[in-house]
Amino acid sequence: MIVNVGGRTDIVNYYSKWLINRLKEGYAYSRNPLFTNNVSKISLKPEDVDCLMFCSKNYKPILKYIKEINEKYRVICYYTITAYGKDVEPNVPSIDDSIKTLIELSKIVGKEKVLWRYDPILLTKKYTIKNHIETFEIMAKKIAPYVQRCIFSFVEMYKKLGYNMPEIIPFTSEDKLEIASKIGQIAKKYNLYIQTCGTDENYEKYEIHLSGCTTTEILEKANNVKYRNIKAKGMRKGCHCIPSRDIGAYDTCINGCKYCYANERPELAKENIKLHDEKSPILIGSIKETDKITIAKNEKLIKEYNLQESEQISLI
Repeated sequence: MIVNVGGRTDIVNYYSKWLINRLKEGYAYSRNPLFTNNVSKISLKPEDVDCLMFCSKNYKPILKYIKEINEKYRVICYYTITAYGKDVEPNVPSIDDSIKTLIELSKIVGKEKVLWRYDPILLTKKYTIKNHIETFEIMAKKIAPYVQRCIFSFVEMYKKLGYNMPEIIPFTSEDKLEIASKIGQIAKKYNLYIQTCGTDENYEKYEIHLSGCTTTEILEKANNVKYRNIKAKGMRKGCHCIPSRDIGAYDTCINGCKYCYANERPELAKENIKLHDEKSPILIGSIKETDKITIAKNEKLIKEYNLQESEQISLI
């Protein structure tokens, strides 16, 4: 079982203490976002977790714990660092601070377990193609030695985005080709493996690989293990990722990113975070008497396990 720590919200940035408590206890509850009375109990015991998949825009809150987590679990860390400032990502650290934290993280867990996400790419009058290319090169030069690969995507123009970011300029096919060709050149210059995510558009002529952000190839390379043949079950068109279990909740991230798909609106996230209890087994609120709890199926995905079932986690 692959446990997703960050698909629905930035757990690492805002809920690290809760996560550490859950790892100590060896389980977490996850509420179905559509049928809210349905709750899954997900095992977080090291012997049950094929990979802890982190995704965050700020790993600083978890740096003091990550060494021990890495020793107990197979982990992979997706670190999103983009070209945007506070006008688009209000509560995200600066580019310089983020790169500094990424380097610290990489030195602890190893570069094979860190992937840089430069996504989503979007255009405005301020964030032009020229701005993206210049910023991407500055960042790639500093980041490339510390990551397994870089993943980028073009923003998906879903309906809600039109309300949250009316300043977005829609891409033309020529825009995408220009960005892809320049990003491909820069990646090659710094020996940075680069791939797309969430698209079927092919940019291989620019030495950009077509892939999902969560594949057996990526996870195998990160942790030096072999997975069974797992069929990709993407969450949307163009997604080539394999399945995972998410322990987060939508409408709970206060990064405030204007392009965010996981928040209905920023105000709702600010209200929901008030219901968070770091000692609760579920991220937001508590388990109710009306909840129907199901033990999540623990499907073994790795061919061979080295962890002993007697190993215990002792995070501080």
